[in-house]
Amino acid sequence: MALMITDECINCDVCEPECPNDAISPGEEIYVIDPARCTECVGHFDEPQCQQVCPVDCIPLDPEREESKAQLMEKYRIITAA
Repeated sequence: MALMITDECINCDVCEPECPNDAISPGEEIYVIDPARCTECVGHFDEPQCQQVCPVDCIPLDPEREESKAQLMEKYRIITAA
């Protein structure tokens, strides 16, 4: 699954630089995650780095974007090969 940022986001700016895939960016009101670039850090780290640094715990899995570890790894390979 890709991750998502909920409206509990306080725009603290700590998640954006932690994303190795540049999937996090400022949205109109809160930060957003591009599901096409989010691999849950598969290929880079054992755990999603944005979740690790988020002080308000507002980055859950996106239930509408289910992906297996194999799919996330394939996405990682595509992103890093570009």
